[in-house]
Amino acid sequence: MNWRKNKLFKKILRQAAKFQTSIILALIGTALIGAGLSASNIFKNSAQPQFVPAEQNMSNDEKIVIDISGAIKNPGIYKLESGSRVDDAIRKAGGLSKDADRAWISKNINLAGKLVDAQKIYIPKEGESGSVSGVSQGSTNNISSKININTATEAELDSLPGIGEVRTGKIIANRPYSSIEELVTKKVLGEGTFEKIKSQITTN
Repeated sequence: MNWRKNKLFKKILRQAAKFQTSIILALIGTALIGAGLSASNIFKNSAQPQFVPAEQNMSNDEKIVIDISGAIKNPGIYKLESGSRVDDAIRKAGGLSKDADRAWISKNINLAGKLVDAQKIYIPKEGESGSVSGVSQGSTNNISSKININTATEAELDSLPGIGEVRTGKIIANRPYSSIEELVTKKVLGEGTFEKIKSQITTN
Protein backbone atom coordinates (compact mmCIF):
# COMPACT_ATOMS: atom_id res chain seq x y z
CA MET A 1 0.00 0.00 0.00
CA ASN A 2 2.83 2.36 0.86
CA TRP A 3 4.47 1.46 -2.41
CA ARG A 4 1.42 2.63 -4.33
CA LYS A 5 1.25 5.86 -2.37
CA ASN A 6 4.92 6.58 -3.09
CA LYS A 7 4.42 5.90 -6.77
CA LEU A 8 1.42 8.25 -6.91
CA PHE A 9 3.32 10.94 -5.00
CA LYS A 10 6.26 10.75 -7.41
CA LYS A 11 3.88 11.04 -10.36
CA ILE A 12 2.31 14.16 -8.85
CA LEU A 13 5.76 15.68 -8.30
CA ARG A 14 6.74 14.99 -11.92
CA GLN A 15 3.58 16.67 -13.22
CA ALA A 16 4.09 19.66 -10.91
CA ALA A 17 7.66 20.02 -12.15
CA LYS A 18 6.48 19.95 -15.76
CA PHE A 19 3.79 22.53 -14.97
CA GLN A 20 6.31 24.77 -13.20
CA THR A 21 8.67 24.52 -16.17
CA SER A 22 5.86 25.53 -18.54
CA ILE A 23 5.06 28.57 -16.40
CA ILE A 24 8.72 29.65 -16.33
CA LEU A 25 9.04 29.23 -20.09
CA ALA A 26 5.84 31.21 -20.62
CA LEU A 27 7.13 34.04 -18.42
CA ILE A 28 10.47 34.09 -20.24
CA GLY A 29 8.68 34.16 -23.60
CA THR A 30 6.48 37.05 -22.48
CA ALA A 31 9.52 38.99 -21.27
CA LEU A 32 11.34 38.43 -24.56
CA ILE A 33 8.33 39.53 -26.60
CA GLY A 34 7.99 42.68 -24.47
CA ALA A 35 11.68 43.48 -24.88
CA GLY A 36 11.40 42.95 -28.63
CA LEU A 37 8.45 45.33 -28.89
CA SER A 38 10.27 47.99 -26.86
CA ALA A 39 13.36 47.70 -29.04
CA SER A 40 11.18 47.92 -32.14
CA ASN A 41 9.51 51.09 -30.87
CA ILE A 42 12.86 52.64 -30.03
CA PHE A 43 14.17 51.83 -33.50
CA LYS A 44 11.07 53.23 -35.16
CA ASN A 45 11.24 56.45 -33.15
CA SER A 46 14.93 56.92 -33.88
CA ALA A 47 14.44 56.15 -37.56
CA GLN A 48 11.64 58.65 -38.05
CA PRO A 49 12.76 61.76 -39.98
CA GLN A 50 12.72 64.99 -38.00
CA PHE A 51 10.75 67.57 -39.93
CA VAL A 52 11.93 71.15 -39.44
CA PRO A 53 9.26 73.84 -39.94
CA ALA A 54 9.74 75.76 -43.17
CA GLU A 55 10.45 79.01 -41.32
CA GLN A 56 13.25 77.39 -39.30
CA ASN A 57 14.64 75.60 -42.35
CA MET A 58 15.03 78.80 -44.29
CA SER A 59 18.53 80.13 -44.51
CA ASN A 60 19.24 83.14 -42.36
CA ASP A 61 22.28 83.92 -44.46
CA GLU A 62 20.58 85.84 -47.27
CA LYS A 63 22.80 88.74 -48.27
CA ILE A 64 22.33 91.97 -50.18
CA VAL A 65 25.08 94.03 -51.76
CA ILE A 66 25.07 97.82 -51.49
CA ASP A 67 27.36 100.61 -52.67
CA ILE A 68 27.94 103.44 -50.19
CA SER A 69 30.09 106.47 -50.95
CA GLY A 70 30.55 110.16 -50.20
CA ALA A 71 31.21 111.46 -46.69
CA ILE A 72 31.87 108.01 -45.24
CA LYS A 73 35.00 106.82 -43.44
CA ASN A 74 35.30 103.65 -45.53
CA PRO A 75 33.28 104.02 -48.75
CA GLY A 76 32.87 100.93 -50.88
CA ILE A 77 30.74 97.90 -51.69
CA TYR A 78 29.45 95.88 -48.75
CA LYS A 79 27.47 92.72 -48.12
CA LEU A 80 24.75 93.02 -45.49
CA GLU A 81 22.01 90.80 -44.13
CA SER A 82 18.72 90.97 -45.99
CA GLY A 83 16.44 93.39 -44.13
CA SER A 84 19.29 95.66 -43.03
CA ARG A 85 18.66 99.39 -42.65
CA VAL A 86 20.41 102.47 -44.03
CA ASP A 87 21.93 103.03 -40.59
CA ASP A 88 23.43 99.51 -40.72
CA ALA A 89 25.16 100.34 -44.00
CA ILE A 90 26.61 103.56 -42.59
CA ARG A 91 27.92 101.71 -39.53
CA LYS A 92 29.34 98.93 -41.72
CA ALA A 93 31.28 101.55 -43.67
CA GLY A 94 32.81 102.95 -40.50
CA GLY A 95 30.32 105.74 -39.88
CA LEU A 96 30.10 109.30 -41.16
CA SER A 97 33.27 111.24 -41.87
CA LYS A 98 33.97 114.58 -40.19
CA ASP A 99 32.87 116.58 -43.24
CA ALA A 100 29.49 114.84 -43.61
CA ASP A 101 26.55 117.22 -43.88
CA ARG A 102 24.76 115.99 -40.76
CA ALA A 103 22.05 118.65 -40.93
CA TRP A 104 21.12 117.56 -44.45
CA ILE A 105 21.28 113.90 -43.47
CA SER A 106 18.92 114.35 -40.52
CA LYS A 107 16.36 116.05 -42.77
CA ASN A 108 16.63 113.97 -45.90
CA ILE A 109 17.82 110.45 -45.07
CA ASN A 110 15.57 107.91 -43.40
CA LEU A 111 18.15 105.93 -41.40
CA ALA A 112 15.49 103.32 -40.59
CA GLY A 113 14.72 102.70 -44.26
CA LYS A 114 15.20 99.09 -45.44
CA LEU A 115 17.96 98.46 -47.93
CA VAL A 116 17.48 96.58 -51.19
CA ASP A 117 20.00 94.62 -53.20
CA ALA A 118 22.24 96.72 -55.48
CA GLN A 119 21.23 99.95 -53.74
CA LYS A 120 23.41 103.03 -54.11
CA ILE A 121 23.80 105.33 -51.10
CA TYR A 122 25.55 108.67 -51.32
CA ILE A 123 26.28 110.73 -48.20
CA PRO A 124 26.89 114.41 -49.05
CA LYS A 125 29.64 116.52 -47.60
CA GLU A 126 28.96 119.94 -46.13
CA GLY A 127 28.23 122.43 -48.87
CA GLU A 128 27.17 119.91 -51.52
CA SER A 129 23.94 118.16 -52.42
CA GLY A 130 23.84 114.39 -52.27
CA SER A 131 21.50 111.55 -52.94
CA VAL A 132 20.32 108.38 -51.37
CA SER A 133 18.69 106.32 -54.05
CA GLY A 134 17.65 102.81 -54.79
CA VAL A 135 18.93 100.77 -57.72
CA SER A 136 21.02 103.08 -59.87
CA GLN A 137 19.75 103.56 -63.42
CA GLY A 138 22.75 104.92 -65.27
CA SER A 139 24.84 107.80 -64.06
CA THR A 140 23.77 109.55 -60.89
CA ASN A 141 25.23 112.78 -62.25
CA ASN A 142 22.67 113.17 -65.03
CA ILE A 143 20.97 116.54 -64.87
CA SER A 144 17.20 116.27 -64.75
CA SER A 145 14.47 118.86 -64.51
CA LYS A 146 12.42 116.40 -62.48
CA ILE A 147 12.37 116.56 -58.70
CA ASN A 148 14.26 113.70 -57.06
CA ILE A 149 12.03 112.43 -54.26
CA ASN A 150 15.08 110.95 -52.53
CA THR A 151 17.03 114.22 -52.34
CA ALA A 152 14.53 117.06 -52.71
CA THR A 153 14.14 119.63 -49.98
CA GLU A 154 10.85 120.29 -48.23
CA ALA A 155 10.33 123.40 -50.36
CA GLU A 156 10.90 121.47 -53.60
CA LEU A 157 8.46 118.74 -52.65
CA ASP A 158 5.90 121.27 -51.45
CA SER A 159 6.01 122.90 -54.88
CA LEU A 160 4.50 119.79 -56.49
CA PRO A 161 0.75 119.91 -57.18
CA GLY A 162 -1.33 118.41 -54.40
CA ILE A 163 1.66 118.01 -52.07
CA GLY A 164 1.39 120.03 -48.91
CA GLU A 165 3.29 120.09 -45.65
CA VAL A 166 1.85 116.79 -44.39
CA ARG A 167 2.55 114.81 -47.58
CA THR A 168 6.01 116.36 -47.82
CA GLY A 169 6.78 115.04 -44.35
CA LYS A 170 5.55 111.56 -45.32
CA ILE A 171 7.67 111.50 -48.48
CA ILE A 172 10.82 112.40 -46.54
CA ALA A 173 10.06 109.98 -43.68
CA ASN A 174 9.72 107.00 -46.05
CA ARG A 175 12.96 107.51 -47.98
CA PRO A 176 14.75 105.95 -49.79
CA TYR A 177 12.70 104.99 -52.85
CA SER A 178 13.93 102.69 -55.61
CA SER A 179 11.09 103.78 -57.91
CA ILE A 180 8.50 106.54 -57.90
CA GLU A 181 5.76 103.89 -57.70
CA GLU A 182 6.85 103.19 -54.12
CA LEU A 183 5.06 106.40 -53.14
CA VAL A 184 1.88 104.37 -53.68
CA THR A 185 3.07 100.94 -52.49
CA LYS A 186 4.42 102.46 -49.28
CA LYS A 187 1.06 104.24 -48.92
CA VAL A 188 2.66 107.68 -48.85
CA LEU A 189 0.34 109.02 -51.55
CA GLY A 190 -2.97 107.98 -53.01
CA GLU A 191 -3.34 106.98 -56.66
CA GLY A 192 -4.97 110.30 -57.59
CA THR A 193 -2.23 112.48 -56.12
CA PHE A 194 0.47 110.24 -57.59
CA GLU A 195 -0.99 110.53 -61.10
CA LYS A 196 -0.77 114.33 -60.83
CA ILE A 197 2.94 114.40 -60.02
CA LYS A 198 4.45 111.22 -61.52
CA SER A 199 5.65 113.04 -64.65
CA GLN A 200 7.49 115.60 -62.50
CA ILE A 201 9.38 113.30 -60.13
CA THR A 202 12.21 110.79 -60.28
CA THR A 203 14.38 108.65 -58.00
CA ASN A 204 17.59 109.20 -60.00
